[in-house]
Amino acid sequence: MDAPVTNVPEYTVSEVSGAVKRTLESTFGRIRVRGEVTELKKYPSGHIYFSLKDEGGKISGVVWKFAVPRLGMMPENGVEIVATGKISSYGERSSYQLIVERMEYAGAGALLARIEALRVRLAAEGLFDADRKQKLPRLPRVIGVVSSERGAVIQDIRTTIARRFPRSILLWSVPVQGDGAAEQIAAAIAGFDAIAPGGNVPRPDVLIVARGGGSLEDLMAFNDEGVLRAVAACRIPLISAVGHETDTTLIDFVSDQRAPTPTAAAEMAIPALADLQADIAQKAARLAGALNRLTSAARLRLSRAERGLPDLPGLLGGARQRLDDRAERLVLALPNLVERRRTALAVAERRLPDLPALIAAARERVQDRGVRLLLALPGLVANRRSALDLTSQRLMSGLRGAVGSVHNRANRVLGRLTDAPVRASLREARARLEGTAARLESVSPLAVLSRGYALVTDRAGLPITSAAGVKPGARLGLRFADGEVKATADGGKVPARQGSLEF
Repeated sequence: MDAPVTNVPEYTVSEVSGAVKRTLESTFGRIRVRGEVTELKKYPSGHIYFSLKDEGGKISGVVWKFAVPRLGMMPENGVEIVATGKISSYGERSSYQLIVERMEYAGAGALLARIEALRVRLAAEGLFDADRKQKLPRLPRVIGVVSSERGAVIQDIRTTIARRFPRSILLWSVPVQGDGAAEQIAAAIAGFDAIAPGGNVPRPDVLIVARGGGSLEDLMAFNDEGVLRAVAACRIPLISAVGHETDTTLIDFVSDQRAPTPTAAAEMAIPALADLQADIAQKAARLAGALNRLTSAARLRLSRAERGLPDLPGLLGGARQRLDDRAERLVLALPNLVERRRTALAVAERRLPDLPALIAAARERVQDRGVRLLLALPGLVANRRSALDLTSQRLMSGLRGAVGSVHNRANRVLGRLTDAPVRASLREARARLEGTAARLESVSPLAVLSRGYALVTDRAGLPITSAAGVKPGARLGLRFADGEVKATADGGKVPARQGSLEF
């Protein structure tokens, strides 16, 4: 059957999708859409997908990865925002979406932007740095409060301080919202800081700036730059307690301590008396226990040391007894020592040789040896004289020849020299000759014999220098200065004894 004829144009799906996309983009262009963020999803690719809804509808939105750094804020579920971007469609799902380029908070967006800009600027100046924070005093005497006198905040602070540890409270009443509130809060903080110590008005040891909860507009006085700089310049430690626990203002960043509620600020400012008393009691107990342990340990060490010490009375008694014993022995020791020495001297005396007998025996030996030397010396002298005569004859004959030769050379020399130099040379030669003759005479054996010594020789006429080489009955020759005698040895070497003489 033939298809019915119609004049309705026919399109493909892609053509319809493209036409819708072009229509949306050309019709709306760049728009701002206000709504609540829902169905927020952040993909690993860096793109962010979400939906904006209000009472009558919902629209999908997307933030491409390259636009996230320029977005101005990070979206969260349940937050009402104003998104700026363009409408486009997604043909594969036949849906349209908002491609977002920037975001800002709806309603309070301007306030939040101003607060954020101020926060960034003050942070760059270092007003939020942790090293600027002051430590709260342990036990302040005076607590200054900057708040309204008609609100419940001051009552909560008074009740908490009275319950924990009663202290003096100095209230500087200021409006906490509305026109001029920021200026008066800043003036109150500066006024407390200007109080001189020791004056009529006591200077607070710690300050509490507090108010109850409220909207962002109600809390704007505590985001004022003047208030923040007054807090930063304050030399008194300051606690901020603005709004409820979830509320955050810029004064919380500048203050030395942030409390979630005014009651918590009072608890931070002053410790509980019961806690202090319990802490002191605990530390006192621990200190007492430690002292007891130290005392016990010291007592134990002392007992151990006492057991290790010697018995001093016993040692003293023993020393005294040894002293008495040694004193008694000393009295008896000296006579005993003298007696032992006397006995030893008597024994030594009995062992001593008979000195007169030794001298007489030595004298007899000397006389006997003298006789034998006298008998042996003439022969030795005759032999030595013969040898000396023969040597003298030889020397004289050689000397005459040498003298004749020298005389002839001297005559020849004298013929060429004058008389005076010759005489001088002869005198010098004579002096040298006389000196040499004197030295020869001093070492001559005959000179030694003339002083009482004798030269002992054997049968061959050789000198004997050791008594060990003389045998009993040996014939000896004794040469004296005036002659020689013969002698016979009558015994060996007599052993020498103490006190005896040996010849």
